[in-house]
Amino acid sequence: MSLPHNVRSGSNRGINNLKRLAYFAEVVETGSFTAAAERLGITKAVVSQQVAALERAFETTLLVRTTRSVRPTEEGRAFYERSARVLAEAQAAFDGLESSDRAPTGKLRLTAPFDYGIAVVVPVIAAFQQRYPGCTVDFVIGDATLDPIGSDIELAIRVGWLVDSALRSRRIGAFDQLLVASPEFAGHLARDLTPEQVAGLAFVANSNLRDPLGWTFRTQDGRQQSLQFAATLAISATLGVLQAVRNVGGIAVLPDFAVADDLASGRLVRLLPDWHLDSGGIYAVMPDTPYRPARVTAFLDMLSEIERRR
Repeated sequence: MSLPHNVRSGSNRGINNLKRLAYFAEVVETGSFTAAAERLGITKAVVSQQVAALERAFETTLLVRTTRSVRPTEEGRAFYERSARVLAEAQAAFDGLESSDRAPTGKLRLTAPFDYGIAVVVPVIAAFQQRYPGCTVDFVIGDATLDPIGSDIELAIRVGWLVDSALRSRRIGAFDQLLVASPEFAGHLARDLTPEQVAGLAFVANSNLRDPLGWTFRTQDGRQQSLQFAATLAISATLGVLQAVRNVGGIAVLPDFAVADDLASGRLVRLLPDWHLDSGGIYAVMPDTPYRPARVTAFLDMLSEIERRR
């Protein structure tokens, strides 16, 4: 950054005098070096020395000192009026930082996968904005993994199995994977289905998964069965798979948050209820910065609470 022609870089002019400016303003406002020192919490000698240094730096007398009083010169009065505006703006900036720590404000920019975003994050956003009306939200929803730093994202929600990253991450919840079907489809199946029988059924695969056809089922007593399904339909989105299963398109493995309402209402039924698949994690991923805006912390607290209840 270039400096104005009348400010000598590295000298005792310019930016180095901002603290002295505050000392000078206190003297003018209190009318006394002693009173200014008390308000600032420093010694009278320090205030006097710093104001004198300010006068030397600009070769201008700012204060007339007598044994009984201190008053600004004409130049000092004009300088004080401008200085007071600068100090007020600085104080407002500091107050803004403090208030952002206490009360969330500003735009929260976050991202989440489409299925989890629709089922869980959108309702939390609605509750968040009701609780914190000073916040706006820019929600980037989709299954592409965005780089928070490169995409200017303050909070990224990742679902599944987190890969190693230089970003800061926090596990806030988990989800189960469930084998489901429509009641119409399940009505034609035996009640005591075995994994081997299930493997031959029409299967709707989520082609976005790393291995959409290979699944390992386990029981509480330690039995294990690995199955390889043959896809009769492959769809690259969880909600698409869900809709296909609702429409009697076959069976599918889906996360519990995507099918919870359908299972509760009877639109879907769970197959092989005594067999379980590996659980996945819900992660909050953020840039590795020393401080987080209050809006990020507040939203993350609300989402974490929802996950604890779920």
